[in-house]
Amino acid sequence: MKRRNFIQASLGLGIWPMAVTAQHQALIWRDITFTGLGTVLTLRAAHVDAKALDFALQRARKVIERIEDEMSLFRPDSALSRFNASGVLIRPSADLLKILRISQYLAKRSHGAFDVTVQPLWQLYAQAQKEGRLPAADEVDQARKKVGWQRLLVTADRLAFAQPDMGVSLNGIAQGYAADQVRASLVRDGVAHALINTGEWAAIGLAEGKRPWMLGIADPHRADHWLTRVTMQGWSLATSADDQCMFSADRKHHHIFDPHTGYSPYDIASVSVAAPTCTVADALTKVLFVGGYDRAMHLAKAWGVLALVVLKNGNWIASDNFPHAAG
Repeated sequence: MKRRNFIQASLGLGIWPMAVTAQHQALIWRDITFTGLGTVLTLRAAHVDAKALDFALQRARKVIERIEDEMSLFRPDSALSRFNASGVLIRPSADLLKILRISQYLAKRSHGAFDVTVQPLWQLYAQAQKEGRLPAADEVDQARKKVGWQRLLVTADRLAFAQPDMGVSLNGIAQGYAADQVRASLVRDGVAHALINTGEWAAIGLAEGKRPWMLGIADPHRADHWLTRVTMQGWSLATSADDQCMFSADRKHHHIFDPHTGYSPYDIASVSVAAPTCTVADALTKVLFVGGYDRAMHLAKAWGVLALVVLKNGNWIASDNFPHAAG
C-alpha cells in the first residue's frame, strides 16, 4: 500500500544551532530511518548517554518488529494473517489482544463507524483494481455482509469469527498504536526528548530540548502545499486522506470505507486528529471521515479530541482549539 506522508516535521527541525546552553550541550541526538508498517518510519531522540540512547533506539525498533509480527497484513506469517486465514487464533498475544479490545470499544462507541472487520471490502476493491474495474454493486453488498465488529469474538484465550469469510485489518489503528508503544519504550529507557513517526506522530519532551515539536499538515491534493503547522504540546497527531490508497483516479473510491454502505465517504478529502494517544487519534480519523464533514466538529468534541477536516473542494475547518502554530 503506497502512502504519502501527510504530516512532516516542519521548519528546519533537523537543523540544530551551534550556540546552545550548557544544559542542552549534554543532550546527544540520534536520527534513524527504516521501513515498517507499510511506510517509512523515523525516530529522532535525545539522551545524555550515547550508549543508553543507542540501546533505547534499538529497543524501539524491536517494538515495531514485534507489532509487525502480530498485526501486519504484509507478512503472511503474522498472527493477524494466520487468524484471517483460519478464522481462529488461540491465546493471542498481549499486543494483539489489547489493540482488538480497544478497536471493539471504539466500534461500539462509534456505532460501527470504526470497524476493523472491513478487510473483505479491501480485498474486493483490491482484486477489482487488479482487473481494471470497480466492484459491481452486488459484489459490494455481498462483501459488506461479511463486515461487522459484533461478529468478531475477542477473549483472552481465543479470537474467532462468528461467520465464514470474515477478516480483520488493523491498518486503521496499528500505526497509531505503534507510536504509543515506541513512546512508552523510549520513556522507560530514559529518553528525554523524541519525535516519533510511525506513519502517525507522537512526541516526548521538546525539540532542541527547549521548544515544542512542530509539524506541518499537508494539503491532500497539493503535495507541495502545507495547510498549517501544529505544535505537539501534549498531543499525538494522525492523518487519513483520500489519496493514500486509491481505487479510482477521481478519489471517490479509496481505502477508507463506511462499514454501513461498503463505499468510501463522499465529501471529505482528509482528516487530521490531535488526541492524547496516537492509537485514538489514528482510529478517530476514520470515525470523522465516516461521520461526514457536517458532523466532524461535533464528533471531535464528543470524543474529546481536536480535528482539522478538508473537503473534496479544498475548503477546510478545524476545531477552535486545534493546536495551530503561531507565525
